[in-house]
Amino acid sequence: MLSLVYGLAAYQLASVEVPLKPHKPCATEQHAAFDFWVGEWSVAPNGTSQTGTYSTIERTSSGCVITEHWQPASGRNGNSISFFNPNTQRWEQIWVGSDGNRVDFAGGLVDGKMVLVGYWTGSGPNGEDVLTRMTYSTLQDGKVRQLGEGSTDHGISWQTSFDLIYTPKDTE
Repeated sequence: MLSLVYGLAAYQLASVEVPLKPHKPCATEQHAAFDFWVGEWSVAPNGTSQTGTYSTIERTSSGCVITEHWQPASGRNGNSISFFNPNTQRWEQIWVGSDGNRVDFAGGLVDGKMVLVGYWTGSGPNGEDVLTRMTYSTLQDGKVRQLGEGSTDHGISWQTSFDLIYTPKDTE
């Protein structure tokens, strides 16, 4: 009798049709907030025309992750992954450079700009840890600016660490 019950239950489960829906968990406005950074870029310090640094930034993992491949002329490359964390309701970025060090950033949109903040261990002029704030903004000509600022007093004062302009590779 027990095998008849199990057999009937298995038959009923096998005959149930479940419509398949496209699975797009990261197709929200919050997940698209950093899409302006996605592309193939030539990168130079703001105000210069230096070339030789490139960055490829793409959406991966079914659109849930933005992956960066940083290839500077100096050879000190690195990669980052950025994603909107639905649990914390903020953007997070993990950077790992060719020196093996990892930096964790978190933040989100502020006045249309992506602002990410994190402690960069040993990156100060005397090897001290630096609170680093990166602000990504779109420029009118289709370029993206990444302004990096550092603070050694936990955010009381800020000094510019780097100021980069990302130019689409097809327009350079």
